[in-house]
Amino acid sequence: MHDDRTRVHARLRRFVRERLEPAVHTAYEPVAVAHWQVPDEPVPFSRAVAQIYEPTTRNQQWGRAWSSTWFRLSGALPAGWDAANTEIVCDLGFTAEQPGFQVEGLAYRSDGTVIKAVSPRSHHLPCVVDDDGALLLYVEAAANPDVAGTYTFAPTPLGEKATAGPKPLYELGTIAFAARDTTAWELLQDVRVLDGLARRLPEDSTRRSRILHGLARMLDAIDPDDVAGTAAEARAVLAPLLAAPAHASSHRIIAVGHAHIDSAWLWPVRETVRKVARTFSNVLDLMDRNPEFVFAASSAQQYAWLREHQPGLFARVRERVREGRFVPVGGMWVESDTNMPGGESMIRQFAHGKRFFREELGVDSEEVWLPDSFGYSAALPQIVRGTGNRWFLTQKMSWNQVNRLPHHTFWWEGIDGTRVFTHLPPADTYNSQLTPDELLHTEHNFQESGAATMSLVPFGWGDGGGGPTREMIAAAERSRDLEGLPRVEIGSPRRFFEEAEAEYPDAPVWSGEMYLELHRGTYTSQARTKRGNRRSEQLLHEAELWATTAAVRAGVPYPADELRRIWERVLLLQFHDILPGSSIAWVHREAERDYAAIASELTAVIERSLTALVGDGDVELVANALPTALDGVPALGIGAARNSSGDVTWQRAGDGGVVMKSGGVRVVVDSRGRIVSLVDAATGREAVAPGGAANRLVIHRDTPTEWDAWDIDDHYRRVATPLDADAPDALEVAASADGTVVVTVRRSVANSRLTQRISLSPGSAAVDLAFDIDWQEGQKLLKLFVDLDVHADDVLAETQFGHVRRATHENTSWDAARFEFCAHRWAYVAEPGYGVAVANDSTYGHDASRTVRQGGGRTTTLGLSLLRAPRFPDPEADRGDHTMRVSIRPGAGIRDAVAEGHRLNLPKRRATGARAVDPLFEFDGDGDGVVAETVKLADDGSGDVVLRLYESTGGRGTVTVTPRFDTAEWVPTDLLERPVGDRSSVRPLTLTLRPFEIVTLRFSPAPAAPAGAET
Repeated sequence: MHDDRTRVHARLRRFVRERLEPAVHTAYEPVAVAHWQVPDEPVPFSRAVAQIYEPTTRNQQWGRAWSSTWFRLSGALPAGWDAANTEIVCDLGFTAEQPGFQVEGLAYRSDGTVIKAVSPRSHHLPCVVDDDGALLLYVEAAANPDVAGTYTFAPTPLGEKATAGPKPLYELGTIAFAARDTTAWELLQDVRVLDGLARRLPEDSTRRSRILHGLARMLDAIDPDDVAGTAAEARAVLAPLLAAPAHASSHRIIAVGHAHIDSAWLWPVRETVRKVARTFSNVLDLMDRNPEFVFAASSAQQYAWLREHQPGLFARVRERVREGRFVPVGGMWVESDTNMPGGESMIRQFAHGKRFFREELGVDSEEVWLPDSFGYSAALPQIVRGTGNRWFLTQKMSWNQVNRLPHHTFWWEGIDGTRVFTHLPPADTYNSQLTPDELLHTEHNFQESGAATMSLVPFGWGDGGGGPTREMIAAAERSRDLEGLPRVEIGSPRRFFEEAEAEYPDAPVWSGEMYLELHRGTYTSQARTKRGNRRSEQLLHEAELWATTAAVRAGVPYPADELRRIWERVLLLQFHDILPGSSIAWVHREAERDYAAIASELTAVIERSLTALVGDGDVELVANALPTALDGVPALGIGAARNSSGDVTWQRAGDGGVVMKSGGVRVVVDSRGRIVSLVDAATGREAVAPGGAANRLVIHRDTPTEWDAWDIDDHYRRVATPLDADAPDALEVAASADGTVVVTVRRSVANSRLTQRISLSPGSAAVDLAFDIDWQEGQKLLKLFVDLDVHADDVLAETQFGHVRRATHENTSWDAARFEFCAHRWAYVAEPGYGVAVANDSTYGHDASRTVRQGGGRTTTLGLSLLRAPRFPDPEADRGDHTMRVSIRPGAGIRDAVAEGHRLNLPKRRATGARAVDPLFEFDGDGDGVVAETVKLADDGSGDVVLRLYESTGGRGTVTVTPRFDTAEWVPTDLLERPVGDRSSVRPLTLTLRPFEIVTLRFSPAPAAPAGAET
């Protein structure tokens, strides 16, 4: 038989393009269109419907960037047309590319109920006519610009309304009644699946030959001049090919309807509010038409937006949730970044998310759903299990540039030893369309073949939302049991995880973090957003501590609702395109505004609480929110501070530099402003490497290959300009009122200005660096390097509730790929018997390297990435003023590193009043390895006091906890404050924690004595 495979494919392509696709709609009749341009920000339906609408012309241009236009569609169903076989085609000016990144619309009936959305791949609406055949509906159209374009990463003004310009972006297409031929549409779906399958099968495959032969016979059977009349016959030709069952050993796929909706990214938060409504309305429409369709959506915040802005739609979602078809997953407030949020923030992501799901939707999801976050902290397994979850799903690890994660289904083990059953879908996408190409890639890519038989595939347009389409569901139906493809079943994440864990309980183990070998620049981009996050976390810690203390000690009502609201704003801003700095300018401008408001509100809570606690008076007090004593004030208490012992002395060095000395440390700053010597009194050892400096500033060229705000590529290291090669513009010395000596170093840096203050305080064991920077660079990276005379194979970097080790060498490709890593408040460099702690108040991006010196010895260099200047998606990213602090403590242990991190991030808070206030708890144990992380009142409003502790050093820790208030009993709980052990009235209580273990205790206050009773 002659080989005509190429000709069949070509013939089929042309037939589909010229005959079959046009045959789906057999006739069009235009509807009348009028419009109203919204003057500024979006308005609700009730306001829009009351406006005066202007006639709209055919192909009218409309929509300046970020504007909204309401279109009114009216008309009468054409005579003889059947409404059941008619739909409204509503093309707002769509292009086929980039669904979710351009114009979108939401259609309403005239009574204000939502119909569904229109978008590039789904711009049909049901024919909602009244009994007389009259049509009247409204479409809210969002003229969102395509900021990404073709991902050239060129600077664009489209990320802000003020710079986007007034030019209309879109031109209306066809808006009309359309008679729909269901049989032709079904034939089109048959052809797409079979043609797609044939293209992926081996050329010598019998199945491929039979499909091609069948497609050729179908083309012969159908009349191109009468597709409608012969489509059924053509489908009959293909029916046997679609009925051939899959092989018994075929891979099984649970296909989950999904629409990853970024809570902000290349659009502002306000647009996500509307994207949620549009996507969820599409899903509900599909559910009405497809009884087996199941859809999963994460992020309690997005459901909360729907409840607030579209209560009718939310009620419909809630009904489908009760049926088990609309599945809330993830249990988090948003799909947050997991590298940079603090430990308490990660817990609250689940606490607030799961509470909303329970209270508003009646479900308790057990699967963590983070397909797109940029790597996953090694502390997460313990947090995941401690908040009542059983399973974890991610997709992003398939983006690794260098090393491939060796498993798709596995147990993930965290730093404390906790494990969680985890799945990485082998489809390598969370936006699958369920094409044969994707399904076969899933089967062939699955690394657990032979031991496990199934995987999960999320399908539906995502990132910008949209979700599944009727074409995707048709593809799933045809792939349910089809020879040549894996078996596909639409189902829920829970169904997949229960079956996968049951068949593969001895899955392999991946220990430690899941480091994404990509997007390393997200630890640094948009530094003001990152500083706002860190400051908000610390203020929340203080606000909860002092509000709880005021509630117990002074009977002040606990501001639970206010704190809950603030927490949820902070949690939203930890979304994985906000906190990482990868959103448009609009998003980060709003984030900065929100952080300022959060700081003001939390400061007010703190001051109200402290005022109630200390009373009126003129005693100078310190409110110590640290987990250790401060200047004689106990941890978590308020008292009069003792002055630090000793003085700081200083003198000018012969080269014009400065020598400073306190009781704890000696610092030498040379005439170029470099710290060239740092010696602690306890060991007398020099910390700074010969020829190095502890505050070496370098600017690097920062031109990523792609993904500007996201990426730092390793080639940045090859172009570096030291800023301390010459003398600074000024080097000044002064002593402050408290005896602190400050060396101020001023520099001009290209287009920027940098002031560095090197300070040493009385009694201090650390030298502090404060930077004030007017940053006006483009595509540059500013790094601070600390050159240490320490022989270290690795660096400890703080993560949530502990730390992880980072290699200083590049022995393996895995080590080399971690050339930039995330650390929280501190990093620690050590050799046996000696270490140096480097803490920061707002910096996350770090690196570590080592060099061998001539003549012997090794220098370990810790780098901190202070600022970047990416051009996309915000061309002005990081421009302007920045303030950040770093401390360096020589002769330190891990506990000292932890303490430095707390000291730098919880600055001393002073109060004036009449009395000291005892802390609610006293701690006694084997040093400061066990840290009191959080004191708060229980979320359920019971008045119980919650204390959260963790072991911080990576060793076992024993601590005795003594409540300093009347307690009836206490009970250990999970991270959601639910009891997990027996209640006890024993006090004090002694606990032994395993390495990095988190422990939560709940104390019930003793009932107040009746009036007149003896006490």
